[in-house]
Amino acid sequence: MSEIKNNKINSDDIPLNYIYVLKIVIAILVVILFSYFSFNMIVSYAIHSRKEVVVPLVVGKSPLTALEEISKLNLAMQISGKEFDSSVPVGYILRQKPQAGIKVREGRIIKVVISQGGDSVFVPNLVGLPLRNAELYIRQKQLVLGQVSEGYSNRFPKGVVISQEPFPDTQVEKNTYVNLLVSAGSPPPGVLLMPDFRQKNIIDFYKWIEENKNVKYKIERDPNSIFPKDTIIAQKPGVDSVVSNDEQIIITVSDNLKQDNKNSILITHQVPKTGSARNIRIVVFTDSGEKEVFNGIKEPGSRIELAIPKESLKKIRIYVNGTLVEEKKID
Repeated sequence: MSEIKNNKINSDDIPLNYIYVLKIVIAILVVILFSYFSFNMIVSYAIHSRKEVVVPLVVGKSPLTALEEISKLNLAMQISGKEFDSSVPVGYILRQKPQAGIKVREGRIIKVVISQGGDSVFVPNLVGLPLRNAELYIRQKQLVLGQVSEGYSNRFPKGVVISQEPFPDTQVEKNTYVNLLVSAGSPPPGVLLMPDFRQKNIIDFYKWIEENKNVKYKIERDPNSIFPKDTIIAQKPGVDSVVSNDEQIIITVSDNLKQDNKNSILITHQVPKTGSARNIRIVVFTDSGEKEVFNGIKEPGSRIELAIPKESLKKIRIYVNGTLVEEKKID
């Protein structure tokens, strides 16, 4: 029989360098484990040593207001998303986590969801459109035709939209009712309608008064207007409103004695001769901010001319039916 050898390993047979490496590995593992548990203990102690506070209610508040309240309690805020919800106004907090009333440690992050309001659309500009076209446009925008009433007009032919509510470019929820005022044509004899005197000289208004001597009126002057002196900047009642002998017309006129056309920039806009009437809106930007200087309906082929003081003027924007069509920077 062959001799059977003993395969048992003797520790004396293990190389010294192998034992040395093994000891180093064990030492490193011990250090890592010790550091891990020490770190957890430190973090746990730091967290639990913080004061407990009650989470405030921030639902329904603006993010700025919510952040101020949360910061006072040494908490943090994070916007985690946005959702449509008609019950909470656009830009306000719809939901929060953790909920209000729960106790948390200082330093906790409060996650909030911001409301985008209801599933909304922008109201189109319908002024100048025939009623049938306006109704189709309303349906295309997922809105609903509301009350339709008639009024006389010197500007629009019969059956054309004179005004609307809500106003063009207003953001509303889908299926909102849009009410229309439609032209009944020119007024019969004896019915006087208010013309559009805005941006015209006061002399034009006085000429109209000479033709309608029974009309009562009042002139108010604005010394802070940016327009040249005697320029009409506002009127009441509005364009195409019926003027009665018992009603007083109020005309607001620029009384800016320092302003003249020599130091002004002439803004002009030519309305195309084709198509329907258009809503023209002109906005200027100065050192003091944004100011609307014209907003009205203009017939095809008409022309707008405005003298705007050049001093502190930075930029001019012209909108047609709510769309920006021209922007000019002033050097």
